[in-house]
Amino acid sequence: MSNESTPLDFTFDAKIGVDIKGDIWTCVEVPGSAELLGTKKSVRVDATVDGIALPNVGLMVTGTGGHMLSLNAKVRKQLGKDTGDVVTVRLQNRRS
Repeated sequence: MSNESTPLDFTFDAKIGVDIKGDIWTCVEVPGSAELLGTKKSVRVDATVDGIALPNVGLMVTGTGGHMLSLNAKVRKQLGKDTGDVVTVRLQNRRS
């Protein structure tokens, strides 16, 4: 695929931590993502979380047909937040 992107502008609030088969993942679930993105496969987007830019980040499939955005320890430290805290996420520019 080329380096071109498709404009996307979707903002939502979500709690960090998604329960997947009994394990809590440090990520946020994207509401209505299969419809929004038109696929149930992983995609790459530009995102911001509480104003912190996450360029060309992957949205992984949840197993229930939705997508989740992983928030690693470095990002959570920058945010000053952890599992159970609410963040504002903005998805922009679908890259794949």
